[in-house]
Amino acid sequence: MMKKLAAKKFPSIASLQCFETSARHLSFTKAAQELHMTQSAVSKQVAQLEHSLNNALFNRLQHRLQLTPTGKLFLRQAQEILSSLEQSVLNILAHGSEAETLRIFTHPTFGARWLIPALKGFGKAHPHIHLDVHDALGDFCAEFNPNMDIGFLHGDGVWPGLTSIKLFDGHFVAVCAPHAAPAPLDDVAKQPNSILIQSRVRPRAWQAYFQAQNQEWAGTFNGPRFDSFYAVIHAAECGCGIGLVPHILVQEELADGRLQLAWPQHEQQHGAYYLVHPTNMETTPKVRTLIEWIQARL
Repeated sequence: MMKKLAAKKFPSIASLQCFETSARHLSFTKAAQELHMTQSAVSKQVAQLEHSLNNALFNRLQHRLQLTPTGKLFLRQAQEILSSLEQSVLNILAHGSEAETLRIFTHPTFGARWLIPALKGFGKAHPHIHLDVHDALGDFCAEFNPNMDIGFLHGDGVWPGLTSIKLFDGHFVAVCAPHAAPAPLDDVAKQPNSILIQSRVRPRAWQAYFQAQNQEWAGTFNGPRFDSFYAVIHAAECGCGIGLVPHILVQEELADGRLQLAWPQHEQQHGAYYLVHPTNMETTPKVRTLIEWIQARL
């Protein structure tokens, strides 16, 4: 177990500000001008910080400062601390002393296509809860995230330290623009030049799709590759090829005719969409409030 620091060992906010500003300018003089302090006061704050860390953060050269390797590492951490503190202060100022911040993490496309519409009216119904929504890629629950109150993601529902609430099953469908309807599935699987749009979210999605239909793909995948399902959907809509995406994310485009099913077959995913939260926050009022809001809209 990590030994706790004595209170007197913790750096002050002033020393962090002086260090961060000096590091940006590589100058105590310019940092002093920005902070409306004297140059000697800034230098003293940085020296006290170095003493508490037992490490030099700057090499003091004749006409400028130079960050040490430790200084470069600590700069990123100091900036995160100051940014978090600033955001907390702004939240209090913007939402009042009674406000609570609920930090939500979600994949960008799911957030835009499903979560945001589901949250419509939440702020008016619960003005004391400020929603702070973050986009995240990959399996952002694979490791403990102390900044997350609630997350939305796809998987098997098992993540260490988290309680999972199933929202709905997910299955993938192949979609394309109406003017770009492909050949029947068994013909396409034998044509290596078909344009199949790739997603880094699921790099082996097309292989799994063809296997589920008992089709053997004979060629390579030569379509464009994107980071998010949102980009895949837009690329398919623009006629860039065939996209393979969760059905829940393209219901609007399919309904209004901007996209159509390339083939009627779909791939039943292993897993489902879940709302997750740290197990120790199960009875936290702000968490329970959002869970009940989401469940009422399923």
